[in-house]
Amino acid sequence: MDEVKQLVTDIKNKKLKPIYFLMGEEAYYIDKISDFIEKHVLAEEERGFNQMVLYGRDVTIDDIVGNAKRYPMMAEYQVVIVKEAQDLSRSIEKLAKYAENPQPTTVLVVNYKYKKIDKRKALYKTLKKTGVVYESKKLYENQVADWIRRVLSPKKYTISPKAAQMLVEFLGTDLSKINNELEKLQIILPKGTQISPDHIEENIGISKDYNNFELRKAIGERNTIKAYKIVNYFADNPKDNPMVVTVSLLFSFFSQLLHFHGLNDKSPRSVASALRVNPYFVNDYITAARNFPMRKVSAVVSTLREFDVKSKGVGSNAVPQGDLLRELMVKILS
Repeated sequence: MDEVKQLVTDIKNKKLKPIYFLMGEEAYYIDKISDFIEKHVLAEEERGFNQMVLYGRDVTIDDIVGNAKRYPMMAEYQVVIVKEAQDLSRSIEKLAKYAENPQPTTVLVVNYKYKKIDKRKALYKTLKKTGVVYESKKLYENQVADWIRRVLSPKKYTISPKAAQMLVEFLGTDLSKINNELEKLQIILPKGTQISPDHIEENIGISKDYNNFELRKAIGERNTIKAYKIVNYFADNPKDNPMVVTVSLLFSFFSQLLHFHGLNDKSPRSVASALRVNPYFVNDYITAARNFPMRKVSAVVSTLREFDVKSKGVGSNAVPQGDLLRELMVKILS
């Protein structure tokens, strides 16, 4: 995120590079940087003659280079944006020759999503000398809640840890999807609001009481009644609560719990750092560790591996996922 801020600052200050090669698994920042260049490098009246958007599936490297070598008309720069450039992955190395001596009055932006170029080859090495190579890496699940807080902070919003966790568990690590939901909330809620689980439930449709976060908490507390209520809700709403996601999140929780048992220093700060969780959730692990000794945790991890396979249809094609979930709860809580 800091690297993105620096790129944006440089572009604002007209410290432009002739090539911006944006690549990586996380499309969110690739789109953000590309859109910022598209909207801010040229004045509105300059864009008609000097800004061009190409698509990888429709052009060749020669087409891109031909457009990049043009001179701007009544403007200091021209901007050439290549979207979906990953469709040119078989020929992308041919861009190295242009990158060796790029047109100084052209800003060429290459959006190479979900992939990255070989850093050992000529294109990458040349781009590092003459342009900008930005690699947008996928965030780990335990990093997304912090990312949500950082995105909201300059917009004068905060979010409770539980609300952030609900978004992560429901939407995964897709930053574009999460950002879309956050933008909806910002339209509805006044600045200065702390986004709560109630806001998430009312405006996004994620239940604050019947979700994987609450199931994990109920299991950790050995609250059998609450755990079965949530599982029954999941069984009645399988499309919104796929078993494969529930098993994956529980596996992550019990794997962290196994790690917790092995820690010498179990102070909240040390636990939060070692498990890479928000300090707000440390008590959940302390409580779960009391209720699940290390031997039981190891057994649960093995059980979750077994049910992960079953949730994907291996050896249990005729068994409804709701019944599999209930069976899983019996084995975990017995």
